[in-house]
Amino acid sequence: MIRPATLDDVEDVAALEQENLGADAWSPHLVGEGIAGNLPTVFYLVAEVDGTVVGHTVVSAVADIAELQRIAVTPAHRRSGLASQLLDEGCRLARESGADRLLLEVREDNPGALRFYAARDFVEVDRRPRYYRDGTTAIVLRRALVSGCG
Repeated sequence: MIRPATLDDVEDVAALEQENLGADAWSPHLVGEGIAGNLPTVFYLVAEVDGTVVGHTVVSAVADIAELQRIAVTPAHRRSGLASQLLDEGCRLARESGADRLLLEVREDNPGALRFYAARDFVEVDRRPRYYRDGTTAIVLRRALVSGCG
């Protein structure tokens, strides 16, 4: 089940951040601020299986541009469709907020993520050298959210 995150999810989302993003994980404080609604352009969603949070996504939308800031699923629940569901719901919320396109950055050394996004109509639009803390380049991807947004 995909649903909006609540304050009860802060600890679980922070743990997912650490498990999936390591040195690039957001702090529990920052996660809490976002889930609490103190960052007004940000939407937090969680994926829940049998009452346990096993994935999350974060989308920020301002005017006509949305950014997929985070998407992560625990290793035990990968390849189950949850990431696709999280992405679809994040796209829906971005469209509802007025965005016509979704941008994201992904590590160039993450072929699984690159395949995931390519299969979901994302295209490369830029590269950001040394974007991540360890010096890895980020590939900037874009997906239209409405017809005619090429």
